Amino acid sequence: MKDYRRREIALAAGLSAVAGYVDAVGFLKLGGFFVSFMSGNSTRLGVGIATADWGMARTALALIGLFVVGATLGALVARAAGEERRSRVLALEAGLLAAGAGLIGLGFGPAGAAAVVLAMGAENAAFQRNGDVGLGLTYMTGTLVKIGQRIAAALTGGDRWAWLPFACLWLGLACGGALGAFAYLHWGVLALWVAAGVVAVLALVSARWETSA
Repeated sequence: MKDYRRREIALAAGLSAVAGYVDAVGFLKLGGFFVSFMSGNSTRLGVGIATADWGMARTALALIGLFVVGATLGALVARAAGEERRSRVLALEAGLLAAGAGLIGLGFGPAGAAAVVLAMGAENAAFQRNGDVGLGLTYMTGTLVKIGQRIAAALTGGDRWAWLPFACLWLGLACGGALGAFAYLHWGVLALWVAAGVVAVLALVSARWETSA
């Protein structure tokens, strides 16, 4: 596997871990709502409507809307900077996470949560290809399907290891979720500063790769 390909896989797995970490913090802070897993929030929206739990429905719908706005912002930054310059998208994400952590720490919980959701939406533009998502970093259903498809291909004479990069994405998200829950239980929302710092470091590393390419 070429070096640049290894770098892409490592970066994608790292960002998936960040998504899992932040989602676990958000899940515990928001009482069962998600900041990156919008399928779960969409289900909660439907349940809220069906059961006339309008508070649940409003919260879920607000989170979904913010995620879409974040994805739009990330896509615009990727287009403006060039889709191969992932450092710009990661800098945006790091800034939003830091803003979210700071706002929540100052007592502005809803505004801070909004910034965190925007960050998770923006993250998906890190691997944008021709204006579309190249890799989904904050959701894993499609990734698990790809694992199954690549395993099926391997069993019928295809590449034996094509499933492995997608497994790394899933493992990153799952491990990040465990770390995020652990961090929240010990440090509360201060755990978000760790995520902001990690993404900032990944942005700097990506920028270095871009200048050396």
